[in-house]
Amino acid sequence: MATRLVFLIVAAATLAACNDGGLNRSAGGIYAPGVAGISNIDGLIVGHRLMDAGEYQLALDAYLRAAGQQGLNVDTLSAMGSANLRLGRLGQAESLLRRAVAEDPDFPPAWNNLGVVLMERGQIGEAAEVFRRAFATDDGNSEQIRDNLRLALSRLNEPSYDSANEDEAFGLIRREADDYGTPL
Repeated sequence: MATRLVFLIVAAATLAACNDGGLNRSAGGIYAPGVAGISNIDGLIVGHRLMDAGEYQLALDAYLRAAGQQGLNVDTLSAMGSANLRLGRLGQAESLLRRAVAEDPDFPPAWNNLGVVLMERGQIGEAAEVFRRAFATDDGNSEQIRDNLRLALSRLNEPSYDSANEDEAFGLIRREADDYGTPL
């Protein structure tokens, strides 16, 4: 008896949804609203917010959706490379960031983030040169790039791992909110 009552309640709710327009009216009431895969949400902005929240895999997924919408451009390549770096996938991060700097050699965030990957891989000499390139491309405007360059040069000049360098971490950067035209 109880099973029959539950069935009747579910059936009544389903019919009520069909009758009051709860399902997509344009398709005769048989399909869920909207078309899957179509969205005007900028995946890069969503990904940046997820990166800030420490949700690197979700950020990578958002960046992949952005790449599907916008194509593989310097922004999407750099963003995917940065997410892969945070996930510890250094080979993938390096490959994506090298593609990004090849796509646009004047994009400081990609150069900086490539330098961070190279430092993580222990390629200090190349990382210092990459940070120099990022610093020059940015005209010395970014404190984060300046700090990364300074730290790389100190490790290059003093290859031993000492406690002064132990506490300092390299920082990733991305395009500023104003460059996208919308605030983060």
